[in-house]
Amino acid sequence: MPLQSQTTRLGSGFVYDKEGRIITNNHVVEGSKTVNVTFVDGNTYTAKVVGTDPDNDIAVIQMVDNFSDENLTSLTFGDSSQLQVGQQVIAIGNPFGLSDTMTHGIVSQVGRLLPNENVGFSIPDVIQVDAPINPGNSGGPLLNTQGEVIGMNTAINTNTGEFSGVGFAIPSNSIQRIVPQLIKNGTYNHPWLGIAGTSMNPDVALANGLSRNYKGVVVDQVVKDGPAYKAGLIPATLDNNNIPHGGDIITAVDGHPIKTIYDIIAYVDEQKSVGDKVVLTINRMSKTMDLTLLLQARPSTT
Repeated sequence: MPLQSQTTRLGSGFVYDKEGRIITNNHVVEGSKTVNVTFVDGNTYTAKVVGTDPDNDIAVIQMVDNFSDENLTSLTFGDSSQLQVGQQVIAIGNPFGLSDTMTHGIVSQVGRLLPNENVGFSIPDVIQVDAPINPGNSGGPLLNTQGEVIGMNTAINTNTGEFSGVGFAIPSNSIQRIVPQLIKNGTYNHPWLGIAGTSMNPDVALANGLSRNYKGVVVDQVVKDGPAYKAGLIPATLDNNNIPHGGDIITAVDGHPIKTIYDIIAYVDEQKSVGDKVVLTINRMSKTMDLTLLLQARPSTT
């Protein structure tokens, strides 16, 4: 949790390579050009922020002091796509400033969509765990029982500000995809459709003359001059009962059937890049058609 009113912010991180690069959360270093890195032995070094991805809350920092005495060991990444619900995991970090704390639990669920209110876009494919995570854990590694990084501790769902049994971690596969670009360019461009949508439900389906369990995503908004706008997608309008009518309903992406808005966000962010084409299969007034979109970079929210 960012402490916007304070001059000092605590977080965690883990070594990425022997060049002194360390991975952490963007919200841990946001607004800073340099940070202090303290190791288990108590040695502290200055690091510069070399790349940030606010949308997926990932940042890379690099130590600028002489750290040759540290004998850095980079952590090994595991494949987060292979995680199973019930699998044991270990979280390491600095909750409440209590350095080098280890907690354990299980994977409660995978494929969560985590709203990122700071930027207005959600983080896809997030791992839900019950391993205790608290303020200060942000940026620390989530490990499997082989000691491989399968995620990065990022957020908790709580009404009190403290852990209540639901924690979230960014998957290792997302980190591995994004970090090289942060090192190379300092930023990461996420592909963007330019729509807002709502997952189909029985009320909407029946009101539009479809079967109650019809699967798809109703297009609520189409951003002007975005990829969907240029491809001709039509947004729905609300009736007196606030039920969307008349708009396009997305049923597949590149031939992959979709059930929820999460399916669209996850597929585009994980499988596509800016400049790629994507084919949306839509239901328009009970007629099925394919529309091809040219993906653009998400607009900056800063």
